[in-house]
Amino acid sequence: MTASQYSLLAAVIFSVVAVLQIVRAARGLPVTVGQTSIPIWASWLACGVALILAWLGYTASNG
Repeated sequence: MTASQYSLLAAVIFSVVAVLQIVRAARGLPVTVGQTSIPIWASWLACGVALILAWLGYTASNG
């Protein structure tokens, strides 16, 4: 696997994560880890981070 293919794969994975975070936040789906409930705003933040990482991976695959 070349570096370009690896970057594109990472971009696709982060894009999927971003979509899943958007769905979770838009629907207000609860997430609980142990006794801790994860707030909805954390999904919006995670979505933003995942989108930035996807964009970086995509641009790296083209460069």
